[in-house]
Amino acid sequence: MIGYLAQNHPLVAAFRSLPKTRTRPGARLAQRIFKTAPKLSDYFGEGDILAHKGDLDRPISGLALDSRRVQPGNVFFAVPGRRTDGQAFIAEAIQRGAVAIVGGKMSAGTALRVTYLQVADVRRALAQVAQRYFGFPDKSLDLVAVSGCHGKTTVASLVQHLLASSAQRVGLIGSVHYDLGARTVPAYRTTPESLDLHGLLAQMRDAGCRQAVLEVSAPGLEQQRVSGVNFGVATFTGFAPGNPEAMEAGFAAQAGLLYGSAGQSARAAVINLDDAHGGAFAAWLGRRMPSSFKVVTYGEAAGATIRAEQVRLNANSTALRLSWPGGTLELETPLLGRYNVSNLLAAFATCHALGRDLSVIAARLKSFGGVAGRLEPVMCGQPGRVFVDYAHNADTLRHTLRELRALTPGRLLVVFGCGGKRDRTQRPLMSGVVQEFADIAWATADNPRAEQLGQIFTDMQPGGPRAGALTFVEDRRRAIGLALAAAREGDCVLIAGKGHETTQELADTIIPFDDRQIVRALLGSLCHQPA
Repeated sequence: MIGYLAQNHPLVAAFRSLPKTRTRPGARLAQRIFKTAPKLSDYFGEGDILAHKGDLDRPISGLALDSRRVQPGNVFFAVPGRRTDGQAFIAEAIQRGAVAIVGGKMSAGTALRVTYLQVADVRRALAQVAQRYFGFPDKSLDLVAVSGCHGKTTVASLVQHLLASSAQRVGLIGSVHYDLGARTVPAYRTTPESLDLHGLLAQMRDAGCRQAVLEVSAPGLEQQRVSGVNFGVATFTGFAPGNPEAMEAGFAAQAGLLYGSAGQSARAAVINLDDAHGGAFAAWLGRRMPSSFKVVTYGEAAGATIRAEQVRLNANSTALRLSWPGGTLELETPLLGRYNVSNLLAAFATCHALGRDLSVIAARLKSFGGVAGRLEPVMCGQPGRVFVDYAHNADTLRHTLRELRALTPGRLLVVFGCGGKRDRTQRPLMSGVVQEFADIAWATADNPRAEQLGQIFTDMQPGGPRAGALTFVEDRRRAIGLALAAAREGDCVLIAGKGHETTQELADTIIPFDDRQIVRALLGSLCHQPA
C-alpha cells in the first residue's frame, strides 16, 4: 500500500547508518529520537511471545509484512502465505534494515542488532500489534462490518451514504475505494491486511470520522485481517450453500466478526431472513449471545424486522413500501432488480440497528448515485440499454443475468470472460450460466494475467445444445464492439467481469482498460455513423 500509509520519516532516518562520530548533528538528533521512539515491548503483551532471542526493549520505527517495503528500524512479520512463506524473506528484510523478526517458528538467524520472536499465530499477532501501534483507532469509530456472499459493495456504499451528512463524515473500506474522510484512494483489495486496515482507520479517526463501514470478504475473515477489530454492528447478506456440518462452521466463522479485542462484543447483528440459512443463523446467535445483544432481520419474509412490501420492478426503477417497527414509507430508486431490493433492506436494517430514524434518513436515498461497476448503466443515446457489472463468478453472474432477463423485453446480449490464475472450475460454470440466460454471448479476455488465453477459452467451452451460441473473441474491445453493434431497440447488453476496474492484467504488464470508457467511445462512434 505504497502511498496510503505515511512513514515516520525522522524515525526511519534515525535508524539509517551514520558515521561513527559523536560530533555530527545527525548523530545527536538520532540519539534524541531514539529516546522517544516506541519500543518492541510496547506492542507485545504477556503471553503473546512463545520464545525470543535479543532485546525486547529495542526501539522500532514501524511495522512491515512485505520484505520489499521494509524500512530501517521496522519489525518484519514473516506471514505464511498460500504461495510463499514469509520465513523465506527474513534475510531480505534484515538487509533492508529490519531490527526485529516475528515468525511462527524461531529463526535460526543470529544477525547482530536483530531481535527474533516466535508467536503462535503470526497473522493474529500482526493484527494485535497493528491495532496497538496505531492507537486502537477502531475504538474511536463506530464500525459497521458488511459480510456475506452477495451485495457487500452496494450495501456498504448505501450504509455510508445514508449515515453521512454535511456535518459528519463516514469512512468506507470496500472493493472500489477507501474513503478516509479527508481523501479517497483506490482500493487494492476488498479487505486490506490488518496492518494496512488499522492504518486506514487511524487516518479516518484523524480526519474527524466518527463512523466507518467495512466490507469484510471471505479471505479477509479467513486470514484474520479483521481479527480483534471492535465492530458495533455486523451485517450478514447471505451464506454460500453448504451441508449442515459446513454451515455450523460457517456460522462460527461469521460470528467471529462480533467479538473484538479485550472480550468486547458487537451490539447487534443484521441478518438476511430471505437467505436460506438466515433464520438458522439468527437462532444460532440467539442461543449464544448475551441478552443485551440485538438481532435485526430484513427481507420480504413476513417475520422480518425490516420488510419490503408491494415491490414493483420495472426496467428503469424499483419501487416498494419499506416497513419497520413503528413506521412505513414508500421508496423509489433507480437501483434495478430484486437483489437490489435486498441490498436496500440490508442498508436500512443496518441503520435501524445503529439507532437511526429511518423516516429521516430515507430522504438521502434520492441522492444515491449507485456504485461504480455494479450494474452501472452507460447511456449515449443508443438503442437498448448497456450495463457494466463486476459479476465475475458463476453465482453472481446468475443473479445479475436472472434480473436482467426479467427486465428485458428484447434480447439479452452478454460479453464476459474468466480471469487467469484463478479458480478454473468456475469457467465452464460461468459459460453454462451465460448459455442459460443470454440470447447471444461473446467470451473474451478478462485479466488473463500469466495464463494463456487459449487455455482459458478451452476451460470455458460449454456443453449442451446451445454451445454454438457462444463466440470466442480474444480482443475484449472488439467483443464489446460486436455486442454494441448487434444491439437493437428493446435489447440489453451486459459487459460483465471487470466492473469498476480500470486496467487489464496481462502476463508481464498492466494496461489501461475501463469497460465504461470503451463502451462510451464505441457508442459514440456507432451513433455518428451514417444511416
